[in-house]
Amino acid sequence: MTVSKRCRIYVLLALLGSTLSLSSAQQYRAAAAATTERPTIWVEPSDIKARNLYYGPGGEDGQPRPPLTFVKEDDGGTSPKFDVRDSDDTKWKAKLGPEAQPETVATRLLWSIGFFANKNYFVHLAKIDELPKLKRGQEYVSTEGVQDVRLQTNHNQKIADWSWRHNPLKGSREFNGLRVMMALLSNWDLKDENNAILADPKIPGHPLYEVSDLGASFGRSGKSYTDKITKHNFAAYRRSKFISKTTSDYVDFAFPTHTPFLYVFNLPFFVAKMRNRWIGKHIPRQDAKWVGTLLAQLSDKQIQDAFRAGGYSSEEATQYADVVKHRIAELERL
Repeated sequence: MTVSKRCRIYVLLALLGSTLSLSSAQQYRAAAAATTERPTIWVEPSDIKARNLYYGPGGEDGQPRPPLTFVKEDDGGTSPKFDVRDSDDTKWKAKLGPEAQPETVATRLLWSIGFFANKNYFVHLAKIDELPKLKRGQEYVSTEGVQDVRLQTNHNQKIADWSWRHNPLKGSREFNGLRVMMALLSNWDLKDENNAILADPKIPGHPLYEVSDLGASFGRSGKSYTDKITKHNFAAYRRSKFISKTTSDYVDFAFPTHTPFLYVFNLPFFVAKMRNRWIGKHIPRQDAKWVGTLLAQLSDKQIQDAFRAGGYSSEEATQYADVVKHRIAELERL
């Protein structure tokens, strides 16, 4: 590639980045106008050591109650999804594919230390009444049922998305802690549409912030040419470097990694991913260590239970948990 061609590409990236930044800021202002109070992204947990990471934020009693009945297919996102209702008339979002297992685990680890997370459960084989032929994900359907399903619900009303770059919590310890957790989970798909502003059912007008889609976890620390190594891939997760640089004041994580340059031909996607690389960079050292002190309170069993809840075997759960504990130890040493 010649210098002139490279310069033209960089100019285009800069112009598109400015447009995306303005759009995000406008969307954030619209979302902020819908709420009246400073949002909450984290609540101090008083019972980390006692939390049940197998059942997660929904608890044992919050599980979907069969029979499950198909409602409609969801064409959004990259994973096959559809809505179902259980016998209590609770609506659940069923997700299939490589994101189903890691997302179940990631929600439990976030919730375990006080961040908000959706209630979800993983089912190896789900029987869905009135299920038609699916547009996406039909390969997971057999005569016995639907294989490897993540069922998720949230009883709080969604108000809007929130922006990583434009939000009132930016710079706070809690917001920085969430950035650290994204690196620890290797959840690289940091689109604003994967974030949710929820209405607090206890306090009218008070918004709650959560990352509502965590499916791109426990694989490589960034987008690659195939999702086989970027999501739900133990070898890639274990190999991925966690902390790339430390100073007396700040920490850089090796996350999210550089998007392959071939994606420049999908310019909006490439720019969006490049603009999010700051999320894992220049995090105050004390904020990163704070997350480590919270996570260090979890027992080996609790961490393994989170992976078992995601349908991993006992051996797989132990392997993944060992990598998570190693990352926690790196945070503690800061």
